[in-house]
Amino acid sequence: MENLFYQPDLSQGALFLTPEESKHCLKVLRKKQGDTITLTDGAGYFYEALITEATISQCRFSIQRKWQEQLKKYHIHLAISPTKNPDRIEWMVEKCVEIGIDQITFLSCKNTERKSIKSDRMLKVALSAMKQSVRATLPVLSPLTSFQDFIKTDYSETAKFIAYVDMENPTHLMSLAKPGKHYLVLVGPEGDFTQQELNAALHKGFTKISLGNHRLRTETAGLAACLMLNLVNT
Repeated sequence: MENLFYQPDLSQGALFLTPEESKHCLKVLRKKQGDTITLTDGAGYFYEALITEATISQCRFSIQRKWQEQLKKYHIHLAISPTKNPDRIEWMVEKCVEIGIDQITFLSCKNTERKSIKSDRMLKVALSAMKQSVRATLPVLSPLTSFQDFIKTDYSETAKFIAYVDMENPTHLMSLAKPGKHYLVLVGPEGDFTQQELNAALHKGFTKISLGNHRLRTETAGLAACLMLNLVNT
């Protein structure tokens, strides 16, 4: 498939590209009136469209065909503390979207050093990765949420794991995760979860897991968990 364009309001009849997408389509890719392009609404559907008006400010098109992205039998939700360096967590978001993830929630924990998230920037990174990997579903990016508030939510139908650096924690995520499930993995900040946070998660039914024999950076741990759960389902 060639370059993918994004228009979230396709189902509401928005048959045009944004100025940024229009410029890329017409100036960079040299598309013109009568050419065919492929779009996604970010909600699981692809569209084949014909350019009807090649205007850089608003490239217009008509829909020729619509089809649904292949549905998955599993769901991955990563809840992770943002890193002090924003570039690192943006890198993780990009790679997780390319590999395949359904939701990312940013957690504010006791040891979290970054207390704010640039939601617009994160969305832009996720959107670019979705288009790059030719996917039709944009993952849900939930705002920064306190750890205490997050674990109050009922995730009774989900396989719940908490990654924790512990010499007495030999159980690997790959050995516990069964295919075809909804998964939720918690990854803590650079200083890890506190003992109180760990105990609170365990009390809520989370299972403590390892991601390997070596200590990983926060963003590496998040990406590793995402990759492992996709591998379990291959």
